[in-house]
Amino acid sequence: MPQLRIRKVAVLGAGVMGAQIAAHLVNADVDTILFDLPAKEGPANGIVDKAIANLGKLSPAPLATRDRAAAITAANYDQHLELLRDCDLIIEAIAERMDWKKALYDRIEDYVAPHAVLASNTSGLSINDLADVLPESLHERFCGVHFFNPPRYMHLAELIPCAKTKREVLEGLEEFLVTTLGKGVVYAKDTPNFIGNRIGVFSILSTMHHTAAFGLGFDEVDALTGPLLGRPKSATYRTSDVVGLDTMAHVIKTMADTLPDDPWHRYFTSPEWLQALIGKGALGQKTGAGIFMKKGKEIQVLDLKAQDYRPATGAAAPEVIEILKTKDPAAKFAALRASQHPQAQFLWSVFRDLFHYAAFHLAAIADTARDVDLAIRWGYGWSLGPFETWQAAGWKQVAEWIAEDIVAGKAMSNVPLPDWVFDGRDGVHQAEGSYSPVKGEVLPRSNLAVYNRQRFPDPVLGERAAPGDSVFETDAIRMWHDGDGIAVVSFKTKMHTVSDGVLAGLLEAIDRAEKDFRGLVLWQPKEPFSAGADLAGALASLQAGKVAEFEQMVATFQKVSQRIKYSLVPVVAAVRGLALGGGCEFQMHAARTVFALESYIGLVEAGVGLLPAGGGLKEIAVRAAAAAGPGGDVFAALKPYFETVAMGKVSASALEAKQLKLARQDDIVVFNAYELLHVARAQAKAMAESGYRPPLPARAISVAGDVGIATFRMMLENMREGRFISDHDYEVSRRIATVLCGGEVDRGSLVDEEWLLRLERENFVALAQMPKTQERIAYMLKNGKPLRN
Repeated sequence: MPQLRIRKVAVLGAGVMGAQIAAHLVNADVDTILFDLPAKEGPANGIVDKAIANLGKLSPAPLATRDRAAAITAANYDQHLELLRDCDLIIEAIAERMDWKKALYDRIEDYVAPHAVLASNTSGLSINDLADVLPESLHERFCGVHFFNPPRYMHLAELIPCAKTKREVLEGLEEFLVTTLGKGVVYAKDTPNFIGNRIGVFSILSTMHHTAAFGLGFDEVDALTGPLLGRPKSATYRTSDVVGLDTMAHVIKTMADTLPDDPWHRYFTSPEWLQALIGKGALGQKTGAGIFMKKGKEIQVLDLKAQDYRPATGAAAPEVIEILKTKDPAAKFAALRASQHPQAQFLWSVFRDLFHYAAFHLAAIADTARDVDLAIRWGYGWSLGPFETWQAAGWKQVAEWIAEDIVAGKAMSNVPLPDWVFDGRDGVHQAEGSYSPVKGEVLPRSNLAVYNRQRFPDPVLGERAAPGDSVFETDAIRMWHDGDGIAVVSFKTKMHTVSDGVLAGLLEAIDRAEKDFRGLVLWQPKEPFSAGADLAGALASLQAGKVAEFEQMVATFQKVSQRIKYSLVPVVAAVRGLALGGGCEFQMHAARTVFALESYIGLVEAGVGLLPAGGGLKEIAVRAAAAAGPGGDVFAALKPYFETVAMGKVSASALEAKQLKLARQDDIVVFNAYELLHVARAQAKAMAESGYRPPLPARAISVAGDVGIATFRMMLENMREGRFISDHDYEVSRRIATVLCGGEVDRGSLVDEEWLLRLERENFVALAQMPKTQERIAYMLKNGKPLRN
């Protein structure tokens, strides 16, 4: 079967979604053209040029690095439709108007290449209705591809075929979305709002209904429906503000217009307060006020009784928090249903109606229950989807309770649950797959080749991938393999911090890898890669006066980094999420690092009054000397590193880590975090096949010496005089400069790695004993943010 090769993509529509889709495409090195209408005044591409310029101002950032914006080609429909002939994929992302979309399709159809795929990013319009305007020859290459906002960060992409879309087109597009763009693909049926928004928006509507029914405040509901339920901090009403209240009202109206026969149809209407806010222009975050508003430093919330804003102080009641902390889901739901507290009754009601709605519509909107759960998790950021939550709480008992409430008239609709809910099942997910009510059987996951790259796919309840064969396991670390000659080692500490146990385990893992394997991968099953050294243990040693023990810990840390670097088998770091401090230093010493795009890398020790001492500064000095070359300007090569370390900069993506030089240019960036382990192991295998040898020890490292230190100190003096840094900031930065420059030696002196490691240790231990550093460490441990002292 011919493969779908996508070299160039056109995005039609430079609005919020179109521009951000284009941004994510160029993040992934896809040649991208962004189209819109010609501007009425000024340059013809003015609308697109403005949209591209605005990408650098958005938060969260749609671009992995700001300079990626220049890679987007601006175009307009009047002058540049010929450019479409070279595109392999065309994504239409204009406003949700059927007539506008069809008019655009009429305009472009003659320019679509015979092999090209045309896809609509509609969030809920009928794909088959859109296809009606296209020539028959395009139907088999047309489908819906619904990205969720913001497209760089939201994992979900819904793929919606029309009646005649070719299977190979869908599968080729699925592979592109999964590997190139890093998405989780869910196939949706051509029903209004598809899966994610159909269920997700109903959940919001249900929450709005029960907020009023139980007399709760908007801030009170957000306190209940956020992290306490395993959902994002923005919860319900803050999410609505972020999305835009006008957008929310439009989606609700779309449901009302397109789902007249839905048994819950009477709830598909915007509440009066929402219409009133929109009428005043209070549309949420984009206008500065909506359900919430920031007044100075205070967050205020709309109070419907007072018809005004008040301080947002609503909170979950202690007794409800205790219920939600219950580890047994069955006991938790029983307690919620039995409690007379309005907040508990509210939560039970919201869950009940969500379960009822999802079960009733499952057969119409999705192939399996898994599709619904993954769509909600990936598109809305919930830790569990609705069917997973129901199953974990005890399928049969919860089903009986829902049925009782329907009969009693307490549910939002009186339609009964589907018969399959009561066929004796204990849930919809099991190891073999997930239930399909249409086929009346359990269906396994896709067997498409791209999913062979996911050793541990994101599981739904009841699924668990084989854990591999253990080599050894301690309280701090596990080493395992799949029989392919490549071992994998993972940390078991909180936030994957580097403790004494992790250090000892890594030394043993490398020894065993050299003896029994061809390569070793450092990988964590979940984010982060590592938040760095175990600060709590370090502080305890210092406060107990165990300075010698503390210094030995630092020496062991350095020894591990050096063992990673000089291992006789390639050690590949597979990084996603945070890689801070010691975590960053480990990946710097690896033979190669494979990063997930969303990797946030930094040597942040200065924030707690310390300097990197796991070999990080030594490695920077080695790299700077190599970059400068014989007789070159080492100081110039060091300067950007110094700023990065002294300011504790953390990259906002793996691509930015390369710009900060905390990642190497030949390190690999993958966009799908679930493919990270596969690519890292492939790299280790390839290096082993190539006859890998570690680098020769660096014994003649040219350093900037005393002149470099003096120059850095002059910069720091100016910053201290201008009160940009404190006295302790100055002391920390001065010592960072001392190590990077190789100490008080002549400029151009040649030193070895041991010399630099000793300087790291000495300055690290000296800083660690200072009261202000210990204050910073204690503050960070208590508050999770740095102290300026």
